[in-house]
Amino acid sequence: MRAIVFDFFGTLTDPGAEAGRRASFTATAAALGVPAEQFWREMAASFPERIVGRLGGTRATLRAIARRCGIEPAEERLDAAVAVQLAGAELVRPPRAGVLDLLDRLRADGFRIGLISDCSSELYESWPMTPYAPRIDAAVFSWHERCRKPDSRLYVAVSARLGVSPADCWYVGDGGSREHDGARRAGMRPVLVSNAGYPGVHDYRTDPDPYRPDLVIADLDELPTLIGS
Repeated sequence: MRAIVFDFFGTLTDPGAEAGRRASFTATAAALGVPAEQFWREMAASFPERIVGRLGGTRATLRAIARRCGIEPAEERLDAAVAVQLAGAELVRPPRAGVLDLLDRLRADGFRIGLISDCSSELYESWPMTPYAPRIDAAVFSWHERCRKPDSRLYVAVSARLGVSPADCWYVGDGGSREHDGARRAGMRPVLVSNAGYPGVHDYRTDPDPYRPDLVIADLDELPTLIGS
């Protein structure tokens, strides 16, 4: 194996941080002038659209959601709401403990590092400013690619950008979006991070993967031993 491709949310990020997403949406709703519960419902319902870019960037998305809530937001409200939304998105993606050091170690050991994330516009727009970006050799985002896991195009894209065959890639993720089945069908070797130390986090995973890989680790700190690094 020459490369390791990671999922993002709940794999590289702190799995427990997802619990703060509703509070971040509440803050955005207030900035936008939209009822919080209605905003939450519309954001949740629009997730399949948002992660493949159908609603556009963060500003266009918030305008569309406000309209679905029956409100035409003023431009100054949109300005404020975009800032709050991007700040809230940052709060739900802190690095998992030790993960930045792990990525540095894996790269030092000669592995190419890739990423496939089912994400909305906030991560794509903010990616260069994150601590993950300089540690990832090739990042593929569903919002930009206009398709989501387990679509084979995402796995083909990341392996091509890494300059390796899919057969030379590990795929490491926490099991949402049928990602491991997609990795297996693409020719990668899937590794499940069970997040056993984070009770309840699987409630946040949409479209759970029915395929359970042979290789399972409880946390990412077990990965170097698994791959012999």
